Amino acid sequence: MSSIAAASVETPAAEVTEKKPLKACCACPETKKVRDACIIERGEEQCSSLIEAHKVCMRSLGFKI
Repeated sequence: MSSIAAASVETPAAEVTEKKPLKACCACPETKKVRDACIIERGEEQCSSLIEAHKVCMRSLGFKI
């Protein structure tokens, strides 16, 4: 019986790890990196298309932006 109990204890822990919500700071790293570099080098006004691309990516992951 101990092997059955151990298996049932491990399963919920694995499910909790998989369903951990993604933090906004870690979402869409590709678009975030390009957007941030553009803003630093050229200013926010010149990077509107990259900013919008990042927003689209964030929305696709369920963030309300």
